[in-house]
Amino acid sequence: MRYLIDTHVALWILKGEPISDKAMAIVEDVTAEVFVSIASAWEIAIKIGLGKLKYDDGVSAFFDDVKLNDFRILSVEEAHIEQIEALEYHHRDPFDRLLIATAIAEDMTFISADENVPKYDVKWLW
Repeated sequence: MRYLIDTHVALWILKGEPISDKAMAIVEDVTAEVFVSIASAWEIAIKIGLGKLKYDDGVSAFFDDVKLNDFRILSVEEAHIEQIEALEYHHRDPFDRLLIATAIAEDMTFISADENVPKYDVKWLW
């Protein structure tokens, strides 16, 4: 199966912080395809620039860490943006909306601790 991990989940994993047992089982499953959206890197770069997030050596180190964990980077595509139009406004954060839309458009399971995610018609795991 294919999974898209939310930005906060990626950060928790890369910083060695705990995540749910279900999510950890997927991350550790060598047969699972786990993706991080380029939108997550964009969000991280913005937060680093604003001083709201510290990530040693910046977003380039985030990319290195993603690759070291065998996660794949997923580009933002037209279909992802088009899917946003169909989303209800349970969530106002544009990055979260894009990630949810991406998971729907790509038929992926979205791994997130965000309590708003189950309000959407997206496959979700936490």
